Amino acid sequence: MSLKKIVIVGGGAGGLELATKLGNKLGRSKKAEITLVDRNNSHLWKPLLHEVATGSLDDGVDALSYLAHGYNHHFNFQLGSLTGLDREQKTITLAAIYDEEQELLVPERTLDYDILVMALGSKSNDFGTPGIKENCIFLDSPQQAHRFHNEMLNLFLKYSADNNAQEENRKVNIAIVGGGATGVELSAELHNAVRQLNSYGLKKLAPSALNITLVEAGERILPALPVRISSAAHQELTKLGVRVMTKTMVTSADEGGLNTKDGEHIDADLMVWAAGIKAPDFMKEIAGLETNRINQLVVKPTLQTTVDESIFAIGDCSSCPRKEGGFVPPRAQSAHQMASRCYGNILAMLKDKPLKDYVFTDHGSLVSLSKFSTVGSLMGNLMKGDMMIEGRIARIVYISLYRMHQIALHGYIKTGLMMLVGSINRVIRPKLKLH
Repeated sequence: MSLKKIVIVGGGAGGLELATKLGNKLGRSKKAEITLVDRNNSHLWKPLLHEVATGSLDDGVDALSYLAHGYNHHFNFQLGSLTGLDREQKTITLAAIYDEEQELLVPERTLDYDILVMALGSKSNDFGTPGIKENCIFLDSPQQAHRFHNEMLNLFLKYSADNNAQEENRKVNIAIVGGGATGVELSAELHNAVRQLNSYGLKKLAPSALNITLVEAGERILPALPVRISSAAHQELTKLGVRVMTKTMVTSADEGGLNTKDGEHIDADLMVWAAGIKAPDFMKEIAGLETNRINQLVVKPTLQTTVDESIFAIGDCSSCPRKEGGFVPPRAQSAHQMASRCYGNILAMLKDKPLKDYVFTDHGSLVSLSKFSTVGSLMGNLMKGDMMIEGRIARIVYISLYRMHQIALHGYIKTGLMMLVGSINRVIRPKLKLH
């Protein structure tokens, strides 16, 4: 009897954790063949991309190799991008892979599956705003984060080499659209980067030379968090010198900056778009599956798609209803929880047992303002409502969220060793990646 084939498309927080669990449980004992598909060779926790962008995190050190991790946890890895899905034949199609000179490396291929899990994550949604794709950077991937990092360093180098910049009171203008966690955290990390570069010898590059504008269309930044936390973050950013503009809609972008609905032009040498998400465009009604207006696959509470019970969807690419109304928010903690429930339901399916509904548990949200502050709310069974935390305690809890992800992938012992190595690196390596 042939092994059941379980294919997971997308190696983000949810997909990689699921592949690891299934590999350890079924792959190790040869009870199923687990395959993870991703368009990148390595994994980096998406909430850390803003740190890669500013250079405070070196993904060359922190990224995880899918191939090596698969070997250690008994699942296969296939490099490739999903281009097609045939539900009748139960196959997926992966695009051909070419090198930088457009030489064919791997031809188009198909993979068979018995159970398919879509964990493709999300990408930035520019809502069709003119000029955004051409002039803004989207922090969706390590490649985009590297692009921002290089352009940022070039801007700072150019400013520090300009003898007239300080006399003429010129500034480095950076505009960030979107007052969610990514936009807020990036704003603070940029100020930390300037301070580090100044200490490394770029003396002309002082925090006063940095002009950051954070643009949010809604009433306040961090709209998913309680008002008091949003206000605390707003105040911290203002102290740093960030210009926070709320109730401001961007209507277009050009090479020189952003244009708003109110007729203002926001000068910018570097622009980041972090306003809203959507699932990849090719997901829209893929293979006849039900999708919503932002291309997410609509799933039942069991995380199975509404049209095909052999296909699951987890993380940002899924639209999962909640009993109390609304939908599960696109957060890393949602993907983590979905991976655990999907794991249990796949095991139940293989044993012909009933599947259980996924219930989202909100443990709160935390936003790191780099070295300056951390604010957020914690929710749990021991308290009614939520508790606001900030400062050193909030920073410890924020870091622990990443540690939980590492523990899910590596276990306690290896994660502990990684923490030790990280502590050593903070002593012997530069505080900012400069290349």
